[in-house]
Amino acid sequence: MTANEDQEMELEALLSIYEGDECFKEISSSSFQFRIGDLDDTKAFILDVTWPETYPETSPEITLDSFFNNKISAETKQLILSKLEEQVEANLGTAMMYTLFEWAKENKVELMENHKPVVIAVTTSIGDGNTAKKKERKEQLTKSQKRKIVNKTDHKGVLPRGWDWIDVVKLSRTGGGRDDE
Repeated sequence: MTANEDQEMELEALLSIYEGDECFKEISSSSFQFRIGDLDDTKAFILDVTWPETYPETSPEITLDSFFNNKISAETKQLILSKLEEQVEANLGTAMMYTLFEWAKENKVELMENHKPVVIAVTTSIGDGNTAKKKERKEQLTKSQKRKIVNKTDHKGVLPRGWDWIDVVKLSRTGGGRDDE
């Protein structure tokens, strides 16, 4: 069998095995993502796998570069990739995606045992480097604007009912739409 035929058969098998599984995602016919762990699990990670043209005779490209994995430290990522590489070497020449995915699921605890979530702090500076918050300035009214507001309100500072109503213009008979003919 040629490499492309092997890939087609493995793709068909993967699609039938992981049909309806939200952890498996086919990006293209030679690129996949597989999530190890639940979405709300702090030790979950996503494997990005791409098959080169000569796969399965050569090893697939496995990365942990997806945004989902930003909370994983570089050391933990390196450990995961090195352990997966050992599995790839053991299965070279055969269809191995199912084996790799299942091995990663079974060994997730071991792979993530030294995991400490990476916290990325975002700081912003204002103008001259002063990080203290500036007070919001209220809109300043002129004396005449203040006087108009005071004149519209009663002695308690409450606007009278209907202060913002629009006058209704009465329609005259000439343009009002009623014909007296």
